[in-house]
Amino acid sequence: MRDGGSGGGAVSEYDDKSDDERGDATPASGAGATAVRRLAGRLRAHRLLSSAVAVAVVAAVAVPLVLTGSGEDAEPCTSVSDTTRALAADPAAATKALDPGDSMDRIGGAKKLLAHDGFCGDGARALGRVIDAGTRASGPGKPHTMAQARSAYAVAAALSDREIPAALAPSVARMLAEYEVDALRDDDFGGATSDDVTGPAAPPAEAALDSHGWVRLGRFLSPGEAHATFEYGDRYADVSADVPGLVTELAKNPESFAILYDAHRAQLAHYLERLTQQGGDPSYRPGDKYATPTTWTDNDLQDLADRIGTLMALRSGYAKDGTIKDVAAFDTSVRQHSRGTFRPASHRLTTRPPMGDIADRPTSGPLRGDVTDGRRQMFTVLDRWAKERGIPSERATAMRQLMDDYYVRALWITYVERF
Repeated sequence: MRDGGSGGGAVSEYDDKSDDERGDATPASGAGATAVRRLAGRLRAHRLLSSAVAVAVVAAVAVPLVLTGSGEDAEPCTSVSDTTRALAADPAAATKALDPGDSMDRIGGAKKLLAHDGFCGDGARALGRVIDAGTRASGPGKPHTMAQARSAYAVAAALSDREIPAALAPSVARMLAEYEVDALRDDDFGGATSDDVTGPAAPPAEAALDSHGWVRLGRFLSPGEAHATFEYGDRYADVSADVPGLVTELAKNPESFAILYDAHRAQLAHYLERLTQQGGDPSYRPGDKYATPTTWTDNDLQDLADRIGTLMALRSGYAKDGTIKDVAAFDTSVRQHSRGTFRPASHRLTTRPPMGDIADRPTSGPLRGDVTDGRRQMFTVLDRWAKERGIPSERATAMRQLMDDYYVRALWITYVERF
């Protein structure tokens, strides 16, 4: 999802006065700092190194130095340098700094950039801009590349099981929204349990339909687009991307909550407008013994309802345990950051836009009614679509029921498991 609009939020200008002009971060005293200064000196002396390589190496290696606060009780923080900040204006360099590679041998770069307990000054917001630049598509209508998809995986992996600073959270949420189809995908194929998932990203060729009209990566995929396989886990590199865990952390922040909520509702509109007149999968092959015309459609709608229900359960749980101290203020902020409602087209569409365009689709108006009544928000869209498209009433009722079942199921299971 591109940074911008009411969902993106305003970002203040960077303040670089605290950065050490000779290094990539202001280092703490000691042997570690001396080593970094020596490394920086060698890099400056080695004129054969290209500037692009220097940016990637310095950004990946020298940023994560922990600084001591000015007072005895001050919390340590990590400084973000001018060099790292500059990545936000150079998407190719930002992608290179985050990209873990096909074999995950460079995952340490993303971890050293992002995996810290606290950032000095506006460092978290600055790194959020780097994430935006390194993981998003190059523009409307542009598919994700393999390097961008791998970088999205690296961000999720580096931040899994960590507390995410409030200033960084919206950019992480935008990353997940930018890869909405991949983030929604079930993890049934995750880790080493399947030969189908062999790395942090899948090439465009794996998005082609098989002889049954099915592809494990999802439906209505854009040709030529790489996909982040967040379900991948590498036991040798000791790395995995826990998207449900990320969502749990991001849901504490009203802006991040709104970004994820918008993305799910935009995906629902995008998905419905591509179904057949019977509310089924247009890629279904008659006579397929493995599925009915609605098998995969039903699964996808269940997943969407589950994710929306999960967000609402997290909100309720955080309100109960005091994480959200003022629920009314939280809900007001969610509404303010939401881009609005998303209405499906009144006729079937056959286009296959890339994932980056889904969460950025135009809105149909402001978000009306109770913002946290996920059931109402889903059904208002579904019922209007069914009426405009002339979907058989029996099928429309069945779709409504299965989405309701999974929404309620997510409300209960998420709350019980996490609170």
